[in-house]
Amino acid sequence: MSDLHSGMQRRVRELTTAVIARCAADVPFYRELPPETLHGEVTRSVSEVLTILLRTLGRPDAVGPADLTRVIEWSVRRAVDRLPLEAALTAYLIGAEVWWQALTEVAEPEELAAAGRGMLGCLRTVMPAVALAHQQAQEDIRSEDKRVRRALISALLSGHPYESLAAAAGVEVVQAYEVLLLDLGQPAPPVRLVQSALDAHTGTLVLMDHVDGVALLPGGCALERLAGRLAEVVGRPVLAAAASASSPGAIPDAAREAREVLALVRRLARPPGVYRLDDVLLEHQLARPGAGLARLAAKLAPLDGHPHLLETLRAFVNRGHNRRQTALDLHIHRNTLDYRLRRVSLLTGLDLADPAQARLLGAAVTARDLARP
Repeated sequence: MSDLHSGMQRRVRELTTAVIARCAADVPFYRELPPETLHGEVTRSVSEVLTILLRTLGRPDAVGPADLTRVIEWSVRRAVDRLPLEAALTAYLIGAEVWWQALTEVAEPEELAAAGRGMLGCLRTVMPAVALAHQQAQEDIRSEDKRVRRALISALLSGHPYESLAAAAGVEVVQAYEVLLLDLGQPAPPVRLVQSALDAHTGTLVLMDHVDGVALLPGGCALERLAGRLAEVVGRPVLAAAASASSPGAIPDAAREAREVLALVRRLARPPGVYRLDDVLLEHQLARPGAGLARLAAKLAPLDGHPHLLETLRAFVNRGHNRRQTALDLHIHRNTLDYRLRRVSLLTGLDLADPAQARLLGAAVTARDLARP
């Protein structure tokens, strides 16, 4: 056994303590570990890595399959403990720095080149294995986290017990939620884009079922600008419906309401945005089954041969009877708009200047749109 090997062997315990101290000082994850973990399992793993480095002083190819197996096992454990990969790699580099500093203090100048090759060879073998094992373990953890969160949101939406799933997912179920149903168009945008946008909007992790496009946002969350922000992220207009749930037990009813609202605004070809039941209350009531809907739609039958008049009336109703904006939307002169509206009144027998008859015409437009296949 060489003098260098003997000298470094005597310092393994001291160097292990130094590495642990540096990790605790420089890496937040290690600093926040319970002392019994840091000075127990983590210290043992550092000591074993330094022992592997010690063997490279006599044999540069000293890292064998058994060593790699142990290193991979340690990496998986740290990944399960939620150690970030960059923190794991930093710890190995700290260990290499401490080891090299000690070598320069003990080794003769002619020994340093071989010792350095051995250390770098060890790192070249070990660190890719650490990174791969860590990434695979993290992916397994993320997949399991996603599975548990999907099960949790499914339980909340169906009204089933959710407490154990919330604990497993590490999610605090709050008292009130906004149930948001999204129509993001096709092809579906990347899941991570949507999830990140919702998380950023709320400032917290949003529970979302990306298959059905339903998300649970904290109660009281402002939704007015959400559709616009999502549209910027996914690169297309976004249509959505929302309903409030005052308690976890109210989530299933709120989800049903949001689904009805979204189906309704789709049928009515409403512009992008977030809609609540109050935004389409009349239309929702008109959509109930019954003879009244067909009779309302029939009020516009005289316009069947005049599609431009029907388009004009629909634009006028959707603009809240704002003539200026309607003319701009249709790219026609105000005089042309007035002429068309007079023709609508003449053909239907309903005067748009009369408030009651104007409301009836507006309801007839909605009824006709709802009657479309």
